[in-house]
Amino acid sequence: MASNIIWFGGWLLAIFGLFVVGLRLSELVLERRGPKLRIGVGIAALGLVATVAVLASAALTRHDQHFDLTSERVFTPDPNALEVIASLERPVRLTYFYRASDPEGKRARRIVELLAQHNRLLSVSTVDPDVHPSLAQSAGLKIYNAALLEADGRRLMIHSTDEIDIAIGIQRVLRERRIEICFLDGHGQYPSDNYEFHTHAENLGGHGMDHAHGAADAVIETTSHGVGRLRRSLEALGYDIRVILPAVAGVIDKSCRVVIDAGPRSAYAALESSALAQYLDSGGSALLLYDIGFPISAEHARIIKRLGLRVEQDVVIDPALHYAADQEMVAVTAYESHTVTERMSFTFYPGARSLVRMTPAGGISLSPLFYSSNKSYRQSISDHSDSESIEHAHQHDVDGGEGPHLLAAASSGSFGDASAGQFRAIIVGDADFATNSFYPYMSNNRIALAMVRWLARDEGSGAISARIPVPETVELTNRQRRLFVVWLVIVLPGLIAGLGAFVWWQRR
Repeated sequence: MASNIIWFGGWLLAIFGLFVVGLRLSELVLERRGPKLRIGVGIAALGLVATVAVLASAALTRHDQHFDLTSERVFTPDPNALEVIASLERPVRLTYFYRASDPEGKRARRIVELLAQHNRLLSVSTVDPDVHPSLAQSAGLKIYNAALLEADGRRLMIHSTDEIDIAIGIQRVLRERRIEICFLDGHGQYPSDNYEFHTHAENLGGHGMDHAHGAADAVIETTSHGVGRLRRSLEALGYDIRVILPAVAGVIDKSCRVVIDAGPRSAYAALESSALAQYLDSGGSALLLYDIGFPISAEHARIIKRLGLRVEQDVVIDPALHYAADQEMVAVTAYESHTVTERMSFTFYPGARSLVRMTPAGGISLSPLFYSSNKSYRQSISDHSDSESIEHAHQHDVDGGEGPHLLAAASSGSFGDASAGQFRAIIVGDADFATNSFYPYMSNNRIALAMVRWLARDEGSGAISARIPVPETVELTNRQRRLFVVWLVIVLPGLIAGLGAFVWWQRR
């Protein structure tokens, strides 16, 4: 970027120099005596001007600098798309078929041309199908504004004018290996085929943010919750998705690179817990999102203990750091050092239960990911749905002392035979953060995808997720709302009244 600006500045100086020479050229020629001498000087001067102009234009072409003067940066590629392009290590050919009469198509044409300037491995050509119909037919084009991606003998067509979708397509066409992500089902987990969502608005009393999903003031209401948005983001990254039932099969398919247990609601049988243990023992990876409504059976608690954790039957309340006005929506702004949490910012966890670090089994390492704030505390939750299992799994009292309290941790290693492979597991004391209602907000989607990519051992490649549409709302805390009311109702009217009184006093 800086070098391109320097080249652009050099081009401006060269053009300014040509302008000055042009003003003096006639005078220089007329000052010479004799027609032959004047002609020779004129030819030499014109040759010099032409040479400088050609060299300056070539330098500008090779070091083009883009300036976007629109306030919304409409004609500037998205930074996430640029990051994907900059990370390319293999050649990709992009042919964009645009409609010249469509403003969005013309914008997309310019955007993909700008993307090509950031990495020579991306070869871009743009085609108007109305001008070159044979090229569109050979590519199998059926609609306008589509990108044909080609890499390593693979082809992929993306129908979009959004550079984010095109960057996602580049990730997919470059993926060399098939990675299958499996969602567990059979215990009331959040459905992964639910692509709808609902969100909540904060009422005047400050208690409208209901992480139990029972708010009557929801902006958009649907029949059920789900993690369909997470699934759609994973599919956009090129992962294969399917749903499995360990209770029916008795085992977890080893072809599943990662299994996701998103918010189960009933206790696991010993057979199912054993299937999870065998899967991890064989080198599998698991993302375990356990809400406060999930009763941990004794067998399941032993597996989690081997990972180096204990899941409490409580809810973390954080008066100091929370989302909106709900203290049970624990917010996190500081993270422990880990691949998952790199460059992570604000995330929040509605109704999170706490985790307690224990000594993991031999050959297993445990890494905390993030905690609640120092002012947070735990409140015990009584659950009679499986009281016997909970009693055996938790033979201790839950204290209400101040935090920080552990909310998520990553475990890796081997249960026994290291030759079977190293497993990876992440346990989070909340599943709501990854559901359709909360997944798009703040950095919840980023950390959910980072968790899956680390578990899939795919964290080394660039990644970008699809844009997620959300209702255009602005959430304010109670304090922010009070300040807003004071400013609009008291301060501004008071200033206007005072100014009017001052003017009246001066004119009386």
